Amino acid sequence: MKQYFAFQWHITDDCDQRCKHCYIFAENTCKKLDSMTWEQMQEVVANCEDFCEMYDRLPYFYITGGDPILHPDFWPLLELLAVKKIPFTLMGNPFHLTDEVCQRMKLLGCEKYQLSIDGLEQTHDWFRKPGSYQTTLEKIQTINRAGIRSVVMTTVSGTNIHEVPGIIDEVVKAGANVFAFGRYCPSVVDECDASVDPRDGASARPLTDGSEKITGMTPREYRHLLEICDAKFKAYEAAGYDTYFNRKDHLWTLYQYETGEFKLPENVDPDMIYGGCNCGNCHLTILPTGDVYACRRVQNSRVGNVFEDRLADLWVCEMEQYREYDKFKKCAKCELKAWCRGCPAVASGANGDFYAPDPQCWKEKNNITGELL
Repeated sequence: MKQYFAFQWHITDDCDQRCKHCYIFAENTCKKLDSMTWEQMQEVVANCEDFCEMYDRLPYFYITGGDPILHPDFWPLLELLAVKKIPFTLMGNPFHLTDEVCQRMKLLGCEKYQLSIDGLEQTHDWFRKPGSYQTTLEKIQTINRAGIRSVVMTTVSGTNIHEVPGIIDEVVKAGANVFAFGRYCPSVVDECDASVDPRDGASARPLTDGSEKITGMTPREYRHLLEICDAKFKAYEAAGYDTYFNRKDHLWTLYQYETGEFKLPENVDPDMIYGGCNCGNCHLTILPTGDVYACRRVQNSRVGNVFEDRLADLWVCEMEQYREYDKFKKCAKCELKAWCRGCPAVASGANGDFYAPDPQCWKEKNNITGELL
């Protein structure tokens, strides 16, 4: 069977939230809200199909925004994908989800719907808007009833790191099918302090100093979070709960390597990449303007435009700069290079360098040999 290739497709910037850590609004509050026309969306689908035919893959769309359901041609797009039998996941807000809406999305091929919870109620509603927390938890069952897999994603920062275990309890109780978390990725253009405590009534403010202050997490603090969450995940799994815990962050590989749950395979090709960050391997991002990014979270990773360039050509030309694995300043010296590499987007957001060390990686160098311990 052919492998899927993932296109993260932002069809509109339109959204009924103004999240403090959103890369659309946090970076530029005066931004013009872009949306693709119906003709442009058809052109995108055709370009992606051409790409997959060229590289013998199957297209898979992660359709998002903004909130994609607010696009005036949201339903025609889903109907087009249904005719073409192209599967997709939706990533959006909970506010417009009803049983009828979710059933229609399921009928047209929606496999998963991803919601966000970024703290317990007070913190989440500070990040997003009042009432968002309770609505999100309630809509998990609406998604489930339609036969769509409900996914809850948390963005971890210094603001909410201590609330993540409580978030896990809440989403399991609400019946989420999948839970995962990733780390806050600051913009190198407008760095936002996600370590500000919302209960102090403070708002995000620009910073000019280092990544630990921006993210509010030291490497050891983040590793401790993984340790706590790992124990929680295993306890829920042992108790027979249905929620699948997706260990999405690639630093889970380092953690499981240290605990013995991940072992380096034998007789592998030393020049092959087997896991870790998908940037440069099986993923592209398309924005409402048509701009194509290697990764949406890497602010300076624009490689072309879907209306001006053939995606298949961008993949072998402009994208090559994201596959130079020996350029990783820390990971290139690590035995886990082919399976981990942390998150280059977090590294890039901290100092503008895609190949810089991940700010939360706790693996240390031997002061004598320079090798990673």
